[in-house]
Amino acid sequence: MKKHGILNRHLSGALAALGHGDGVLVCDAGMPIPDGPRVVDLAFRAGVPSFAEVLDGLLAELVVEGATAATEVRDANPAAAELLDGHFPTLALVPHERLKELSAGARLVVRTGEARPYANVLLRCGVFF
Repeated sequence: MKKHGILNRHLSGALAALGHGDGVLVCDAGMPIPDGPRVVDLAFRAGVPSFAEVLDGLLAELVVEGATAATEVRDANPAAAELLDGHFPTLALVPHERLKELSAGARLVVRTGEARPYANVLLRCGVFF
């Protein structure tokens, strides 16, 4: 049994299968999930687990070389925008409709219980060397 890090077996296994350039969509409870990517649904109740908790846990285990979020996050969810800016100084912003299109190419979708709008980010995996 693991003693630290991500304990959810489905999520831990999905992360281990990722490679350089793979996309991981971390999304709120309302984001439409496209057919295709593997989905690990962590949503339990509205707000649980939060977008911030899940993102922080993923970033502790993943190498990320880029991130894309919706432009709308700036006005609709300043807390999420601040969190994303803190983690990704070169955060790419696209319209929400474009983010939904890009999410179809993700290898993994991690759905949180977040109930605030536009708390979504598409991560691009990097390599540790």
